[in-house]
Amino acid sequence: MLANRIARPESGALGSAPLGKNRVWHNVFGYGALLIVAAALMLPLYWMVSTAVKSPAQMFEIPPAWIPNPVDFSSFPKVFQEVPFGRFLVNTIIIVALNIVGHLVSVTLIAYGFARLRFPGRSVLFLIMLSTLMIPYHVTLVPRFILFSKLGWINTYLPLTVPAFTGSAFLIFLVRQYMMSIPFDLDEAAYIDGASRFGVFWRIILPLSRPALMLVIVFTFVGTWNDFLQPLIYLNDPNMFTVSLGLSFFQGARETNWNLLMAGSLLATIPPLILFFIAQRQLIGGISIEGLKG
Repeated sequence: MLANRIARPESGALGSAPLGKNRVWHNVFGYGALLIVAAALMLPLYWMVSTAVKSPAQMFEIPPAWIPNPVDFSSFPKVFQEVPFGRFLVNTIIIVALNIVGHLVSVTLIAYGFARLRFPGRSVLFLIMLSTLMIPYHVTLVPRFILFSKLGWINTYLPLTVPAFTGSAFLIFLVRQYMMSIPFDLDEAAYIDGASRFGVFWRIILPLSRPALMLVIVFTFVGTWNDFLQPLIYLNDPNMFTVSLGLSFFQGARETNWNLLMAGSLLATIPPLILFFIAQRQLIGGISIEGLKG
């Protein structure tokens, strides 16, 4: 008996050694794979940065120079000299701000109706709204262009901003799922205290839905900032162009000014990165919460 008692811990200790080694190797391969994927994803960004600070003579060297020597920052002021890039930034900021306001107003109100109100046909209407996600965006381009042309909205910012005030099915779904997770006891307690339905929405539901609202802001900002197709279709005046559309000025019929194009693209990447770093904590928290409650 004594021998068995002594032998058992030894066998356990011997058995745990391979498990510990396997765990170490598992972590090594796991982190190694993540580093490889991260490097592959960062490679285009690094190439954009390196190309932006190259001199014209270094652009077409073979083999290509991964580290510019010397580093030339003259492309950045040239971006503002060759095209009205500052104007493009202002135009894009205006459109982004209006889209964010439109989505915050429409998405929260519609999501609140689907999540907290009881009315006949609510589930059917919600399913119909979700079914619109299966319609390809490009299918509606021609009908929408005809509609906006009949309204006289071509070459204005109205086609780029007014649809945001009608909601977004994907964002409505996200916010609705989050609002459904808020206890209904809070609504009942507020009604007992004399709050109106809008007061419950404004003072209770919206403050508690802050992570979901941050998702709406970030998704709207990035989607509108990077949108190229809609400004291309609806805008004709170069003074009204957005950043994504204005970058096409650096691509000519015979040649492309790659260092200016990369410098402008790098400048256009900075605002979304700043927003992400500012809202990183709430953004990641909102995504994780949506995943758990969806």
